[in-house]
Amino acid sequence: MNRIDEAVTVVGGGIGGLSTACYLADAGADVTLLEQHEDLGGVAGSFEMDGFRFDSGPSWYLMPEVFERFFGHFGHSVDEAYDLERLDPSYRIFWTDGDRLDVPADPEALASKLEAYEDGAADAFHRYLTHAEEVYELAMERFVYPFRSGWTDWIDTDLLRSARALPLLRSMDHHVQTYFEHPKLRQLMEYKLVFLGGSPYNTPALYTLMSHVDFNQGVWHPMGGMQSLVDALAELAEALGVTLKTGTPVNGLRAQTGGVHVSANGQSHMAPRVVANAPPAHVERTLLPPNQRDYDDAYWDEKTYGPSAYLLYLGVEGDVDPLRHHSLVLPPDWDPHFEQIFDDPSWPDDPAYYIHVPSKTDPSFAPDGHHSVFVLVPIAPGLRDNDARRAKMREIVLDDLAEHAVDLRDRIVAEADACVSDFAEGFGHPQGNALGLAHTLTQTGPLRPAHRATEAPGLYYVGADTQPGVGVPICLISGEHAARAVAADA
Repeated sequence: MNRIDEAVTVVGGGIGGLSTACYLADAGADVTLLEQHEDLGGVAGSFEMDGFRFDSGPSWYLMPEVFERFFGHFGHSVDEAYDLERLDPSYRIFWTDGDRLDVPADPEALASKLEAYEDGAADAFHRYLTHAEEVYELAMERFVYPFRSGWTDWIDTDLLRSARALPLLRSMDHHVQTYFEHPKLRQLMEYKLVFLGGSPYNTPALYTLMSHVDFNQGVWHPMGGMQSLVDALAELAEALGVTLKTGTPVNGLRAQTGGVHVSANGQSHMAPRVVANAPPAHVERTLLPPNQRDYDDAYWDEKTYGPSAYLLYLGVEGDVDPLRHHSLVLPPDWDPHFEQIFDDPSWPDDPAYYIHVPSKTDPSFAPDGHHSVFVLVPIAPGLRDNDARRAKMREIVLDDLAEHAVDLRDRIVAEADACVSDFAEGFGHPQGNALGLAHTLTQTGPLRPAHRATEAPGLYYVGADTQPGVGVPICLISGEHAARAVAADA
């Protein structure tokens, strides 16, 4: 990366913003990071309530090599930053017909379990996983890790040849069906697409790579939760000389001669360059003057956004077995739920949902004799989430959980929730989505918003709505890309 002898303001202290700040400072820039909330981390935050602790958003620690690569760039390691524990089993699936499946950390052990669902499934799983690993390695080394500053960088013979080797044109569901017929096995291979803001029917088969991430690389827990990662990023940023200012909302950006005028907390300053760790749609609609927007409202309205979520945070007295650290509750037919997210937006009648119980692994999350429980129901973005709607969803989830796993209803001693309006108002997420732009074929790779703003020179973007995409580890990489874009222009 070129040396940067300029001041840079980073707007937003989520994972992408913190990553960008570290890379910029390491390259010599004088970096100030402005975060509207009192705490860093963005949606990857945490909070405490009545002696319980909760990861407020992301709770799956995947792709450990990406974190090692990040800290290694600065001469550090993950081991120095926080303690990691690999989960075994990685998670437990509860199907609402009474079936259960523990997914062991060893993929060989999982393969033998799959035979109970379908003859030949073990061999199919081995072939599927071999292909998933090949796709992962090719995608990461040729498309995700490298920084490509513009369309001309994507027009390369070797790169195009590599692209032809990737399964881009078929959906994930169609791809998985070439290996498995049993619907539960297809669900097992496809559920992690929700982490990418998509469904098995609108996400290209390229993302079979997530099965390598899941089954080969494993599911991990940073002791202390995602807050440990956020704290490590903040400590690294400060050690590199970044000035971190929390409680400092930015309410205006305007490109002009000499840089970008930043209005924040009743004050203003000029920054030669600004990196926004916020959705470009939000920045264009609320922070930039109309003549400096790259796109109109119709452009952003037509985008496919990932699901929003109904989140229920519970402090529970007593045991919560048979829940594991990570659990999934799935109806055998989940098509109606995906239809209610992407095709006919409405509150789900028979939801698939996720439960996080970090206190199963990490006692710091709950008082003795209690557990910290976090329930996430994917829902369509843009839904109205008034008190009555939230209360109804709460009742559906707790009743369903009591029927298929464990009854928590009479043992809740602390409670909070979050939903569509919280993502919209608290983080500026379009339509109150929880994840960012979905990874559909037309929103993958170079088809996602770029890091540079065109009509507002000196303004850059980082985070889940930009390249390379959604997810905590991917936002770390996005930070590197955004910093390289700044360095190339400085």
